[in-house]
Amino acid sequence: MNFNKELEQKKKEIERLIAGYLPKEEGFAKELARAMNYSMEAGGKRLRPILMAETYRMLGGESKVIEPFLAAMEMIHTSSLIHDDLPAIDNDEYRRGKKTTHAVYGEAVGVLSGDALLNYAYETACRAFFLEPDNQRIGQALLVLSRKTGIYGMLGGQSVDVTNEGKPISKEMLDYIYENKTSALIEASMMVGGILAGASQDEVDRIETIGNRVGLAFQIRDDILDITSTMEELGKPVFSDEKNHKVTYVTLRGLEQATGDVEMISEEAVSLLEEFPQKNEFLQELVRYLVNRKK
Repeated sequence: MNFNKELEQKKKEIERLIAGYLPKEEGFAKELARAMNYSMEAGGKRLRPILMAETYRMLGGESKVIEPFLAAMEMIHTSSLIHDDLPAIDNDEYRRGKKTTHAVYGEAVGVLSGDALLNYAYETACRAFFLEPDNQRIGQALLVLSRKTGIYGMLGGQSVDVTNEGKPISKEMLDYIYENKTSALIEASMMVGGILAGASQDEVDRIETIGNRVGLAFQIRDDILDITSTMEELGKPVFSDEKNHKVTYVTLRGLEQATGDVEMISEEAVSLLEEFPQKNEFLQELVRYLVNRKK
């Protein structure tokens, strides 16, 4: 298997699928639609929908019912990036090598486009009911998607992050931030794939743990890249955490220990994944890629 070639192919497939769900740029609100689409079409690795699709495939899923959820997950992730980049939070002007949404469309439209994209994500996911009206697992998947995005997931973690910026925090709090701000969407991606494929509750619980480990390792790796990479490689400003006086795994534990943490946590994720009798070699390689990436 040529992993990089296969990853690029899967990314292109996801982008073609997402394009079919984007809002039309028409009417009085066309500027908002343009801002939403600008962010969605700005590139990115599309890792969360790929994780969802590969978990679904590993557990035997074959239906198109997964497709609205794939698009919705990338919309949710992108909406969080729009808000992260705003002057009130990270105040970044570049993302994925391009000007951020608020830098192009202004702060007000930046705020609104992030809100609109999050709302539009749930509208998109609900289209799965039209594909399989009697599939009760769609409701279960929507519940996971909503919970992992809100106060008990991504937004809860983000709130603790911004309200403690510049303050000394414990490793326990930092883990809470990372496990909610970052891990929650990765957990949701994999769990939705499992749920829609017909996974048992025990399997879904194990998938959630895998997603948690992947997300934590992914975010620590992001901390490392923030001080070891370049803007050209990363596609966004480096030393952003230092600029915003953020406590990270690197500042809390040092670069060497943070690197060791990534290796240990990622191996936990791979080991748990290998315990499934169903095998997906690409998914295993993807997990390793996520935590060893250079950008």
